[in-house]
Amino acid sequence: MTSVIEVRGLRKAFGDHTVLAGIDLTVERGEIFALLGPNGAGKTTIISVLTTLVHADEGSAVVAGHDVHRSPDGVRGRIALTGQSAAVDEVLNARENLVMFGELSGLSGRAARHRADELLERFGLTDAAGRRVATFSGGMRRRLDLALSFVVQPEVLFLDEPTTGLDTRSRRELWHVIRELAGAGTTVFLTTQYLEEADELADRIAVLSGGTIVASGTAAELKERVGGDVVELRDAAGALLRSEPTDGSLAGVRRAVDLLDASGAEGTVSIRRPSLDDAFLALTGDGLPVKEDA
Repeated sequence: MTSVIEVRGLRKAFGDHTVLAGIDLTVERGEIFALLGPNGAGKTTIISVLTTLVHADEGSAVVAGHDVHRSPDGVRGRIALTGQSAAVDEVLNARENLVMFGELSGLSGRAARHRADELLERFGLTDAAGRRVATFSGGMRRRLDLALSFVVQPEVLFLDEPTTGLDTRSRRELWHVIRELAGAGTTVFLTTQYLEEADELADRIAVLSGGTIVASGTAAELKERVGGDVVELRDAAGALLRSEPTDGSLAGVRRAVDLLDASGAEGTVSIRRPSLDDAFLALTGDGLPVKEDA
């Protein structure tokens, strides 16, 4: 595969607070790449640097063949960005938003109207084309926001926590749209606070903590770093009381159950595989220990 984003030694501080302390990452063309990290870890700062909105203090970043510092216009002409809130005009209807954005992007009036109709159909908004955006649900606004990003087809789509505030149904509808965009050849770089979202969507994931990338790989690879199965003890209401790691063998399960039994707590025992939540907490220093690489 060919890389479309290359970041090396990226550093950024705001006053005395260092947000990025030497970021290295690569994103391959056509993949969905998810960046995870605790709140305030610097996820939005990385996107801001890669989309030319913020200058890094040190390091280099190349997006779609263009250096973000030396050739910002080249980068901007090949990317689209959807931030944490929908950037749509609520007074206009959906079609008017798209036509206006198309004309601002250099399309003729006729071409802008044609493109608007294409995108309304592609993003499932044809029936709502004439409705004012102020009447849209959160999920519909998000789909329109994404449609605006595709008035001019981008090579790379940056999504900064795109499903924040959406209900479960709207979030899953948006996942479907994102998969379709990636399937059509667009590279997707997203940040998210929902680990399930990264697990569901991403081809690869990077975990940001303490200003650096502490791990990267597929969801399965990150889960494997936590170790084997986990034996859990839960009370009658389902609340987790204790947990013990195990290698999954009969002897390992027995040892874990004995340790739980020795705690004196009463409850129901179950076994589960490590989740991406486990991996995230372990990698960011608040969970099960991470397995050392061989």
